[in-house]
Amino acid sequence: MLVWFTQLADLLVVDLIGLSSQSAWGQALHFFVEDTSKIFALLLIMIYLIGWLRAALNVERVRDYLAGKPKLLGYGLGAGFGAITPFCSCSSIPVFLGFTTAGIPVGITMAFLLTSPLINEVAILLLFSLLGAKITLLYALTGITIGMLGGALLDLLHAERWLQPLAANAYQRGVSQAQTAAAHSSPMNPPGMSWRQRHQFAKEETLTIFGRVWKWVIIGVGLGAALHGFVPAGFLEANLGDGQWWSVPVAVLMGIPLYANATGVIPVLESLLMQGVPLGTTLAFCMSTVAASFPEFVMLKQVMRWRLLAMLFGLLLVAFTLMGWILNLVTISG
Repeated sequence: MLVWFTQLADLLVVDLIGLSSQSAWGQALHFFVEDTSKIFALLLIMIYLIGWLRAALNVERVRDYLAGKPKLLGYGLGAGFGAITPFCSCSSIPVFLGFTTAGIPVGITMAFLLTSPLINEVAILLLFSLLGAKITLLYALTGITIGMLGGALLDLLHAERWLQPLAANAYQRGVSQAQTAAAHSSPMNPPGMSWRQRHQFAKEETLTIFGRVWKWVIIGVGLGAALHGFVPAGFLEANLGDGQWWSVPVAVLMGIPLYANATGVIPVLESLLMQGVPLGTTLAFCMSTVAASFPEFVMLKQVMRWRLLAMLFGLLLVAFTLMGWILNLVTISG
């Protein structure tokens, strides 16, 4: 299915407009058309499906389950869920709203959001194929620990104060419903929704969320397309250093504006590794590109105020840097 978007970009950019796929303008416009159409399609599909599942799933049971457990276990469950759920611009907002609507503590939600970009199938498969199970396990444990600590810190700071009204109202409703149910000593079991009701709920949520974020997708992908087409070949390999301590934070900062998805970043991973860039530096750069990119955060801005968004952004940058340092230390010294 994803090849359709490439074919669409080929048709519009190469066949109709006549730009060469090797030119800077051709590469930039091809990137813009392919990724914008891809994100729009995935955005509509994912928001609808998640909305439909939210209507069908009794998320209050998840909240009730977490309510009776120690906070530390809650952070671990949130981080564990993040480790098996890819974090992307298509699903971040509906998943976040699903957590907040259920009244799940913001720290647990943040443990999910912090861990998900750190641990994904691309990084796991790359590490396992290149360096084996030991490094892969170290990587996964480090990512989960970072997510848990970040969630605990945000809970300690009462981060729910910095939600946008859309998310804050949903969170307060969820908390109030939980308190009402607890006061009557009865679990919340809302009546099941019909298929038509679920469709209506999912459709309304899709239109609402898509209406808020479509323009930010265009802005973010446009910025990424410009950088994709006009950053000189070999520039990254020549400027990421050869393992010095400063190369990791520099790689993280360089990756922020270079928007890419997990699939598109695989050639970058291979190229950097073939050029001798250390594994930790490579992964730090690529994770920053995928998870701390401009489109991700302009869309999360719809549910988070600037202070919370800045804290999440800072925690991700620190996490990527620590992950890079640890992997460089283990692989270079080993």
